[in-house]
Amino acid sequence: MTTGYADSGDGKLYYEIEGKGEVLVLIHAGFVDSGMWEEQWESFTRNYRVLRFDMRGFGKSDPATGPVSRRYDLYRLLQVLGIKHAHLLGCSMGGETAIDFTLEHPEMVLSLTVVSGTPGGFEMTGEPPSEILEMLQALEKGDLDLVSDLQIRLWVDGTFRQPEQVSPSVRKRAAEMNRVAVKNGTLAIADSSPLTPLSPPAAGRLDEIKVPVLIIAGSLDNPEILRAADLLENKIEHTKKVIMPDCAHVPNMEKPEEFNRIVLNFLRNL
Repeated sequence: MTTGYADSGDGKLYYEIEGKGEVLVLIHAGFVDSGMWEEQWESFTRNYRVLRFDMRGFGKSDPATGPVSRRYDLYRLLQVLGIKHAHLLGCSMGGETAIDFTLEHPEMVLSLTVVSGTPGGFEMTGEPPSEILEMLQALEKGDLDLVSDLQIRLWVDGTFRQPEQVSPSVRKRAAEMNRVAVKNGTLAIADSSPLTPLSPPAAGRLDEIKVPVLIIAGSLDNPEILRAADLLENKIEHTKKVIMPDCAHVPNMEKPEEFNRIVLNFLRNL
């Protein structure tokens, strides 16, 4: 495995790359880091040249000092590594980034897999989860431990479960990754008002995506995430949608064997 740091122009991005064949880029969710793909690494690197990286403000990458463009950071990383074509697989914010990148650089994308993701410009409906308001209040008070706990409750546990109903090891691993981003203030500094958002936003341009697309969501995730999955399926021409039962926002961490099988079957049949 090769590891290193790539200069994005406004900070360094930590990356790992291993394997041979077509490139598969893994883009993590916006509350963890590239360690979320640990259970995918061995399986995917047997079949592809796999790249995972920590976005700015997460993991081993530099903290963000202001708003960032996630899709530009991805483009810059691929440039530094000399990668001209790749399959993209992104979870949550990583999925939104992958969608934006595909719209901006369609010639570079071989396929797109969106896990628990919403396209930019997607408007949530209904009452927001109670954890959101609690999280904002905890941020104002500087209670970072509570912020991290609420993030795990919101995304790992999901809307329909209590913490004791979720794998303790999955919650622990996610919390360890999350604390770095919380300590760095990444959500408030980098992503509350993203730099140069895609214009027009992706939600109204999904029919422009022509590559094969796999959509994955957990059945126990927030219903709005499942509604976004339906939107992606309905608006993008070449799509396959899979709802994984009994898991929430990070199905790859909760059911890695099933997740790996779904993704690899999709890629093999392109």
